Amino acid sequence: MELTKLTAPLRPDEIEWRVQQQLEGKNGKPAKLIVVPYITNRSVMDRFDDQFGWAGWRNEIKEVEDGFLCTITVTLPTGEMVSKTDGASRTSIEPVKGGISDAMKRAAVQFGLGRVLYTFPKVFVEVEGKYIPDWAMRLLDALVESINSGKPQRDVVVLKEEHARRLQAA
Repeated sequence: MELTKLTAPLRPDEIEWRVQQQLEGKNGKPAKLIVVPYITNRSVMDRFDDQFGWAGWRNEIKEVEDGFLCTITVTLPTGEMVSKTDGASRTSIEPVKGGISDAMKRAAVQFGLGRVLYTFPKVFVEVEGKYIPDWAMRLLDALVESINSGKPQRDVVVLKEEHARRLQAA
């Protein structure tokens, strides 16, 4: 069985970007954030609904010592049931909800959903603060569209506010 709905290219609205690391600017240069893409948990549920129907899959969460395990079980058209399990630790913000969501997203990767995110380039955003600014979000969406169109990508992408101004003027 092909999992075409699970493995179809991710749309920008299915991805959330998180700051992985903040690098301090030196000699008057702006700081840089290293940002990484994650699929949203709502997208995981929507994609499984689209692929298997809302009654054709289920998830089971099990709390373990420092986090959670999620098992996703799907029913194939043949009636065969297939399960995949992965886990995640509690998160620093909303430890229980975040840990459960992360475990579910990791289990979904076992079915191929979001696996492409591991091939995305390393992304740096030049910033004045410690958060991803709105102008950078527009550029990150454009990056996802570019990746989906099959355009070759660099291994490292540096986003600057001037790039967003140029994109907006075009």
